[in-house]
Amino acid sequence: MVKFVNLTPHEIVIFDNEGKNIIKRIPPSGQVARVSVKRTKVAEIGGVPVFRTEYGEVEGLPEPKEGTVYIVSILVLQALRGRRKDVIAPDTSPQSVIRDDQGRIKGVRAFTVL
Repeated sequence: MVKFVNLTPHEIVIFDNEGKNIIKRIPPSGQVARVSVKRTKVAEIGGVPVFRTEYGEVEGLPEPKEGTVYIVSILVLQALRGRRKDVIAPDTSPQSVIRDDQGRIKGVRAFTVL
């Protein structure tokens, strides 16, 4: 049996393939995995500042644990590319995401890996 640990601040809601029925809810664990960020102002265009963003190390990610899969944001997943096989992110692609009438994400049909 796989144990999911949600390292995002949001409940993860998984819908069936038709996007009608909820098949799984994964509450936040209370711990959030994040990527450190450094912003540097590089220009100003029409009075609006322009920043370069550089991403650093992942923080708040537990060590691998047998039978455990960690759910993280896509940004954290990208920062870990190829370094961890126990990390996934909600698939928010147009083929997977479920939105409400106002365009807010209600859930997804799948997870993604890189």
